[in-house]
Parts: sequence; structure tokens; C-alpha cells
Amino acid sequence: MVAIHRLFDFPYYQLETYNLEKAFTTKYDGVWNSISTEEFINQANALSRGLLRLGIKPNDKIAVISSTNRTEWNVLDIGVLQIGAQNIPIYPTIASEDYEYILNHSESVLCFVSDVEVLEKLNSIKSKTKLKNVYTFDEIANEENWKALLKLGEDPSNQDDVELRKKEVTSNDLATIIYTSGTTGKPKGVMLSHNNIVSNVLDSKKRVPFKYGESKALSFLPICHVFERMILYLYQYCGVEIYFAESIEKMSDNLKEVKPNVMTAVPRLYEKVYDKIIAKGTELTGLKKIIFFWAVNLGLKYEPYGKNGLWYELQLKLARKLIFSKWQEGLGGNLDVMVSGSAALQTRLTRIFAAAKLPIMEGYGLTETSPVISVNDMRNGGFRIGTVGKVIDNLEVKIAEDGEILVKGPNVMLGYYKDPEKTAEVMTNDYFHTGDIGEIDSDGFLRITDRKKEMFKTSGGKYVAPALIENEFKQSRFIEQIMVIGEGEKMPAALIQINYDFSKEWARRHNIHFKDNNDLITNTKLLDRIQEEIDHANKNFGNWEQIKKFEITPDVWSIDAGHLTPTMKLKRKVIKEKYLNLIEKIYRS
Repeated sequence: MVAIHRLFDFPYYQLETYNLEKAFTTKYDGVWNSISTEEFINQANALSRGLLRLGIKPNDKIAVISSTNRTEWNVLDIGVLQIGAQNIPIYPTIASEDYEYILNHSESVLCFVSDVEVLEKLNSIKSKTKLKNVYTFDEIANEENWKALLKLGEDPSNQDDVELRKKEVTSNDLATIIYTSGTTGKPKGVMLSHNNIVSNVLDSKKRVPFKYGESKALSFLPICHVFERMILYLYQYCGVEIYFAESIEKMSDNLKEVKPNVMTAVPRLYEKVYDKIIAKGTELTGLKKIIFFWAVNLGLKYEPYGKNGLWYELQLKLARKLIFSKWQEGLGGNLDVMVSGSAALQTRLTRIFAAAKLPIMEGYGLTETSPVISVNDMRNGGFRIGTVGKVIDNLEVKIAEDGEILVKGPNVMLGYYKDPEKTAEVMTNDYFHTGDIGEIDSDGFLRITDRKKEMFKTSGGKYVAPALIENEFKQSRFIEQIMVIGEGEKMPAALIQINYDFSKEWARRHNIHFKDNNDLITNTKLLDRIQEEIDHANKNFGNWEQIKKFEITPDVWSIDAGHLTPTMKLKRKVIKEKYLNLIEKIYRS
């Protein structure tokens, strides 16, 4: 039996245990293309041999920038790791200056890119880096394709050198440097060892209900995000067939084609799925519409393990048959579990999807913890709405005096690359300071209450936790994004980016005419309607936390425009700078 100590041990374990015909599947030119476990390993070995012939040495850094998750990424990953080099994944959506910074800071010698768009961005700064070569996954005219390396490694005569390199890699060696898309300042390079991620995979596996060797997964979250990367290793370990979604636009089609048993996503995607379902329900008429919203309202009251009593469970059974079964079909029909990470999941989504027999298991973790710290699990009473579940095995979590969550365990990073000072700032002995505020209840469930750095005081000395408030307000279908402000001011206020699609539809239904977006966001009827949403959500908060004023921003917040990190978190500093005039209007007019 293959013992798993290093990340490249996973495919060999899979070969011995499951030997899947379809280990990885990617769609090219409209056709799904699969490779088996054996082909996966053969390609990874050919790549390793090719890299050795290029002169790649242990601890060389090899960057990869891909717009989508794909089979090639995973082949490259194993091919790089098993010769003692390190994989440096880079978010495709960050600015070209950030490409330059990461490539230089990591001293990457090669870079693999997915497509023309990423290549052009890279080429604009390539001359300012130490890159010796760039390879593309897509076939691009006059560019070196990654298959050239597979060709270079076709001859197996140096496989003994690959085997020797593999033997020399230990579990405590550096495997990857993941640059966090920090909401402020330059990205930090999180150093993760083989053991950091391997231990996290093995300690998380008990929380996910796979049919080993039979389940299918749809992978969508960017693989440069440690959460999805760890999950892909977990799938390999459990013999789960991996299919890569084409894009967010084609997600719905891919779900129906693949019919997966499991998928992972960030809360934003689940919010969009829910909004789409509700929009379809709104279009119904008569009795169908009444039954649809009866089921939705029932689902929003859901409590696990029959806590709502027999009468509720009987109604839920009927709602599942009449309405929720169609939701399941729309998501492929076979989803047993969805996993959510990266940001807080709205409790209404946890309730409604669990009621629909599409449970979302919310987890919690950070890049620095490889990443999983805790996760919900429907089985054995391990699911509690409004929490991020119980802490996984072999980890120690304690709450500091100021409420900060501290973590100790084999998954805690080696440190920040070339930055011992920043490393020392977040470590107390073996405990990592997460920067999150939380509490553990008497049953061992962890609850996150806010980001320590994001909390602020009003001029009246009252603490405000913005993330908590923002999550509540985003439940409104009028609000796409919201940022709570008010540090040092007399009251909290909010900058809001409305959901233009829904707001336009609402305006048309109410015979409100508008020429363009600017005309729409200054319409007094719309502003009054949004005020109603604000008043409704404010009821859930103390007087000092309530949003007293708001301004609507004229543009859509996006990753490209710099409002959001690649994982859809708010870049608070950037947003404040962009809308200084609106903040002045709120507090000074």
C-alpha cells in the first residue's frame, strides 16, 4: 500500500486503490476529454523527465497561471513536485504588476499559462522577470506549447533520475508558495510543505460523504486557491472522478452534463444560484406561484434533525416532492453535498438548500492553514446552522482573550516567504493568529463573528463588525455588494452596488422609465425601495450598528476594476479611495 507523505503520493495511491478510467476530465472544443489514473501518472513522469532535461533543479520555482481549472494544471503540479521543485500558482485575474511582483519575489524560472489573454498580460512584464521560458496549455501560434515538454520527456531513459529525486523529497519540504490576494498591500507568499497539505487532506476526509471510487465531482473554484487545490487532492485520495467546469456562465449546463455528487464554491456562487431560482419562481403565476413561495418560506425555517417537529417534516416532504425536486434536477440531480468556503455563508442559504436536500456544508480556513480548520458534516449531528462546524482532527483551536481564533496543528504554514517579520507577527509559539474573531459553543461548534482587522469604532466608542452587517444586507435582491463604513464617524453608513438586473426588472414592473444606469440609481422610487430594505435589515442590529445613510455607487464592483480580490472579498481600502466623494457626501453634506 502506497503511504502518503508527499502530495505526489496521491496519484500513486489512487492507481493502486481505484485505478480510475476517468481520473480527470476537461472539455476541449465542446467535447469532454478524460484521462485515466495511469495516463495521469505517465504524463506527470514524462513532464518530470522533460523538466530534468531542461536543467530544473530541486527548489526551483515554476509558476502557473490558468484562467480555468484543467487537467494540464494537475499533470504539471505532480510533474513539478516529484522532482523537488515548487509550484507557484498565480491568480489569472490580478494586475500584470502583481504578476511581475510574484514572479520576481518567488524567483520563478519557468511559467505555464493557459491562454492568449493570460499570455498577453504576462508578456507585458516578462522582460522584467527572471523567466527563462514560457509554455502554453492552449495551442497558440508561435508559442511553445507544454506538449513540447512531454515530447522532451518521452524517452524514459532518465526515469531513474526522477525516482531518485522523488526519494529525496521529504514530507516537511516546501511544496508550494501561494500568494494571498491580500485586501491591502503587496501579496504575501504563504509557504506550505507537503505535510501541511497532506495532513489537511487526511484530517478532512472524514467530513465529506463520498462513495469512494464511485463519486463524481465538478471543480469550479480556481485551483490557485488552496481550498480547491486541497479538495482536488482529497478527490484523488478518495477515488472521485474530477470534471472541470468550463466557466461560471456554463456552470448550469456543466452540472446537467456531469451530474456530480459533490461540488465546492464560494458563497457568491450559491447566492447567484438562489437568486436565479427565485427569479424563475417570480415568473410563475396562480397556484404554481403560491406553492413555489410556500415551499421557499417553509425552507427558510428549516432546522436539521427534525427539530421543527412532525408537522413541519410532513410539509417539508411535500415541498420536496412538488418544488425542491426540480431544484435538484436543475443542479444535475445527483448532488449529495456542496461545500462552501472563503467567506461567510448566509444562514438563509444554509437553511433553504438543506431543506431542498442540497445541503451546503460550510467550512472555515485560511491559506496559512492549508486551509481547513473546521467544517460542518450532516452525519452524526455534526451540522449546525450559523456555524462553520467542528474543528477537524489533530488540530487545536483556542480563543484568545480578545476573541481571536488561534490555531495549532500540522497544517499551519512554514511561514511567509522571505518575510520572517510578518511571520513572527502572526505566530505565538506554535499558534497561528487567524485575524478572525470567533467563539466555540458547548457542543464544539465554531462560530466566526468578524474579521479582527475589519472591526472599527465609531466616534461614540462603539465597536461595529461590518462583515456581519454586510451579510445580512446582501440578502436583499436589490443589493449585489455592500460595504459598511464609519470608522471614527458618528454612525455607520454604507456604500452599495445595486443588483442592476433585478433593479431594472423591478423598475419595469413598476412603470419606472430610465435612460441609463445613472438615471436608474438616482430614481427616488428606487431609492425609497432600497431604504425599505435597509430599514428591514436594520431591525436585526443594535442602534449603534444600524445603517443610517447609504449611497449607491455608479459602477459595478469587480475583480478587474480592483474592488474585489480574486476570491470576491472586498478590497476595503480601494473601495474607500474610489468613492471618497460619496463618503464625503454621507458625512459632510
